[in-house]
Amino acid sequence: MNRILLVEPISLFRGALAATLSQEEDLEVVADLGALDQALDMARAVPVDVVVVNIALLAGDGLAGAARLTAERPGCSILVLAGPNESGLLNRVLDLGVGGVIGTQAAPGELVSGIRRLVRGERVIDASLAVAMVAAPRSPLSARELNVLSMAASGVPSTEVAAELHLSTGTVRNYISAILRKTGARNRLEAVRLAEGAGWLQAATR
Repeated sequence: MNRILLVEPISLFRGALAATLSQEEDLEVVADLGALDQALDMARAVPVDVVVVNIALLAGDGLAGAARLTAERPGCSILVLAGPNESGLLNRVLDLGVGGVIGTQAAPGELVSGIRRLVRGERVIDASLAVAMVAAPRSPLSARELNVLSMAASGVPSTEVAAELHLSTGTVRNYISAILRKTGARNRLEAVRLAEGAGWLQAATR
């Protein structure tokens, strides 16, 4: 029996997924949760073969949470559910080494098949998402630079960005300079617009 941990913030969708997976004789949904921090505790408490998680929960600190899960439970694979407009975050998720990604528009049978393939040790990449990821520009910015830029996008001055991120004002200015150099933007506003258009800020802060 393959044990599945389902993590989906929308309760109606989560219930439908749990019901679909539970109909399969070789799959058992050990828990369906709405938050990633709950999933970490659950995976520590019970054996889990595959964690199916909505990509929305992997934005920002969620990537670090997923990394902790794979580090603590190396035999557990992560299957990410994502839409085609999530290409910026998808590329970062795949860099993390997750087991695979399945589109939210995929048929239930594709999800079931993807889970079984992960259990067999295969990697699963939804073809429609692969096209979107290849077409999406990759972010040249580090995670910290994305955090700085996401705060700058709200229009707050560098002093407030520094206070929030526990950095010096000079360090924040250095980060902004690096961001402008890497993106080719002429100023902070242009860098924000470029990053938003590419989905990089969505990946860092959603």
